Amino acid sequence: GSRWHGIPVLVQELYASSHLNSDFSRTRTVLKELSSLLSMEAMSFVTEDRKTAQESTFPNTYTFDLFGGVDLLVDILMRPTLTSMKKNKMNDDLVKDCLSVLYNCCICTEGVTKSLAARDDFVFFLFTLMTNKKIFLQTATLIEDILGVKKEMIQLDGIPNLPGLVQSFDQQQLANFCRILSVTISEPDVGNDDKHTLLAKNAQQKRNTSPSRAEHNQVTLLNIPGFIERLCKLATRKVSEATGVSNFLQELEEWYTWLDNALVLDALVQMATDEVEQSSTESSDESTLATAPLRHRLPQSMKVVNEIMHKVEVLYVLCVLLMGRQRNQVHKMLAEFRLIPGLNSLFDKLIWRKYTAANHVVHGQNENCDCSPEISFKIQFLRLLQSFSDHHENKYLLLNSQELNELSAISLKANIPEVDALVNTDRSLVCDGKKGLLTRLLTVMKREPPDSSFRFWQARAVESFLRGATSYADQMFLLKRGLLEHILFCIIDSGCRSRDVLQSYFDLLGELMKFNVDAFKRFNKYVNTEEKFQAFLSQIDSSLVDSNMLLRCIVLSLDRFENLAEDVRVVEVLSECFLLSFMARVENRLSFLFRLINIINVQTLTQENVSCLNTSLVVLMLARRRGKLPFYLSALREKERAEKYPGCLLNNFHQLLRFWQHHYLNKDKDSTCLENSSCIPFSYWKETVSVLLGEDRTSLCAIASYIDEPYMELDGALLED
Repeated sequence: GSRWHGIPVLVQELYASSHLNSDFSRTRTVLKELSSLLSMEAMSFVTEDRKTAQESTFPNTYTFDLFGGVDLLVDILMRPTLTSMKKNKMNDDLVKDCLSVLYNCCICTEGVTKSLAARDDFVFFLFTLMTNKKIFLQTATLIEDILGVKKEMIQLDGIPNLPGLVQSFDQQQLANFCRILSVTISEPDVGNDDKHTLLAKNAQQKRNTSPSRAEHNQVTLLNIPGFIERLCKLATRKVSEATGVSNFLQELEEWYTWLDNALVLDALVQMATDEVEQSSTESSDESTLATAPLRHRLPQSMKVVNEIMHKVEVLYVLCVLLMGRQRNQVHKMLAEFRLIPGLNSLFDKLIWRKYTAANHVVHGQNENCDCSPEISFKIQFLRLLQSFSDHHENKYLLLNSQELNELSAISLKANIPEVDALVNTDRSLVCDGKKGLLTRLLTVMKREPPDSSFRFWQARAVESFLRGATSYADQMFLLKRGLLEHILFCIIDSGCRSRDVLQSYFDLLGELMKFNVDAFKRFNKYVNTEEKFQAFLSQIDSSLVDSNMLLRCIVLSLDRFENLAEDVRVVEVLSECFLLSFMARVENRLSFLFRLINIINVQTLTQENVSCLNTSLVVLMLARRRGKLPFYLSALREKERAEKYPGCLLNNFHQLLRFWQHHYLNKDKDSTCLENSSCIPFSYWKETVSVLLGEDRTSLCAIASYIDEPYMELDGALLED
């Protein structure tokens, strides 16, 4: 009457037939019967639209769990650990059936997954099952589901004999294992709420002074002998050319709609291979295969998809490790195992062998991505390049020997010394072939449609090559390849509306032009009419949070050029360039300064918009060097009065600078970045902030002097709280 379909009786039989001294023969039969009742529900969940599936109920799975079926399966699986007697060892098929039923329950009922995740003993036990190749896929799929809902991240060093386990994997298994590892080494994403603010992040860091579990797990992995070397081999291995790539994309779209992940795909490929082999031995009649169910006829090109999906997981793990505390150790290993030359040789044949439409939302580093494997692969590849180049001397491994020689020639011609990182680059570890990876990337970047979100990641990857101390040779290398004209076309003429893409192009343009007379000349050659210049300005104006790094570059460059009045080329560019002339007018600089201070406050500061505060500081530091700081502060006060909001702008700025002291004076990396990107010693940054925050109301350089006493805000408690 309750429509239990006899499930409670079957659970009872399962219990009775699976005691410690049982031969498990009846157990398997009962499991098969249960499995057929539960797998139908799981299949409907996987194949029908996810939303509808989650809203419908799964009575069989619910009944099985209600009568203790899930706990009983865990018990059966773990029972052999209670005894060392060989005769009690369960056969692989039975273990596989138990895992399969558990996975079906997890798919349909989140409560089951959560209850399994709460049992650390069971989670660690599952890892020990992965040494058995016959049940590896079922185990890995179940672990992945469980770790996805686990409240606390597991500690990898709690897995019994982890190094031995990893060394027992073949390359295919290791790639799948990376999918599981990605959950254990990434910091949990804090979401889009107030925790994203720097105020909240700083408070969190004060509470968590010791390394996080994710950092602990990263160290555990790096200590496994040969682990990074094997990942590099996986990332760079070639896909067999015999896998029929012709109609790859079309098949990919058809199949990916219901192939949930690489593990399921592996299982299907394996099943198809096994069953095709079996059919061919049983019957020579080929028509039996033609009429077989769809899964028996998996297209050969699925193996290409499979390889791409594995590479996505491997690149993700390498990327996270590159961004962790052990960055230098990881860098050394990736260089030694020739990851970059390996990826370079795959670039045309696999990574960017054809155009893929990408108008999806730009994802953050830890966000789940539901893109097709092809898109995920490209994004993960670009993220890896970005992490690899960012503020690290190994960035020159992205070039080949001829391109390194070209950099040396640029320095020689300009009569400037080569940078140490270039001189110290080990030529045996750089890219092979006619083009290095950076040059290949520039080529495909120029072909992308205006709003393609690949442009965002491509620009970020190229920008990271330029970041750090400004290198004239690096800039010229890219300018010679038409990068500046390409960026200006995208900003002014392409009709691009994506804020993410525009921001990444503004940032890249800033790094490309900073202090570089040739770049400003090229800019003027492209932006050669008032109409074009106004179009460029309106893009900058439309979002200062996105364009402020470019503004900072222009202000810094202008300041340096004005100090080189004896250089004819500099004088020429100062008089001709629209952009420099515009920024040289003090009213324009002040207008940007008002807006930069106005769009942020301490409560809304994030990693993304804190650059507005630093850009406004750069404007004031340069004014202070020229003795103009009182003039700028007076102008801010006049602006407040004109807007009928006395004290509003300056009080806000005062609070922002107090926060700046709290935030930057304890952070080595951030302060180094500020110094490198501005060529202003960090000591001068600190000194300027101290002067601005001075309490002496008679000082012409202290903000307090420009706020009438009734409007002074008592902001002392804000940051301490």
